[in-house]
Amino acid sequence: MSFFKSSIGKKFIQAVSGAFLTLFLLLHATINFFSVIDTFTGKYGVVADDAELFSKGDGLFKLGCDFMSLPIIDIMVPLLALGLVVHIVYGCLLTVQNIKARGAVKYAVRNKARTDSWSARNMVVLGLVILGCIFIHLTDFWAKMQLPEMFGVGQFENNPYLLLNKVFGQWWVVLEHLIWFAAVWFHLTHGFWSMFQSVGWSNDKWMIRLKVIGVVVASLICLAFTAVAINAFLHANALI
Repeated sequence: MSFFKSSIGKKFIQAVSGAFLTLFLLLHATINFFSVIDTFTGKYGVVADDAELFSKGDGLFKLGCDFMSLPIIDIMVPLLALGLVVHIVYGCLLTVQNIKARGAVKYAVRNKARTDSWSARNMVVLGLVILGCIFIHLTDFWAKMQLPEMFGVGQFENNPYLLLNKVFGQWWVVLEHLIWFAAVWFHLTHGFWSMFQSVGWSNDKWMIRLKVIGVVVASLICLAFTAVAINAFLHANALI
């Protein structure tokens, strides 16, 4: 237990929870991007009349949403929530620990040059922006789809395309999400390589590669989400 109370242990937990959340973001971005693919295949908005999962007439995005309705995903939801809470708590603990370790202002200024990037210096602010937007996102989507299915609370929306159009139909909502995606990008570009460093991958040669991979992964995730939001806005306003 002393390991998890140590600085190394806290960073390890932060890294593992971060990796778990990154994998979820990749899955979530992929499924949401299916709606963009449906636009090019003429399947956007296509939902079968029946309420069965994986109906033949459904669009690719609807099929992806059906996948997210499987029991195994219901099991993953509390694990995801736990991972998010752990990531937030240990992020706060490490931030407080770093502030205490800096000590005098002169010491902090000397070490500022060692900070890897703007993202590294503002991880807490970025985290707060992301957390606030997650709450909005859960209200707009999770509360209309997974929550009614899992707990019977609220009105279930069986057509995810209509929900996309409803949420992203206003330009200011799209802008709000674009700010969120930008915060996620900055958070991930630092967090990706940092989590590998925390588990012992501190080799200088690999650090260069991991930073590049981190930028690629963060960019793919955020570009996918951005494309989804803009695509839904265009559909909602009959621009395509």
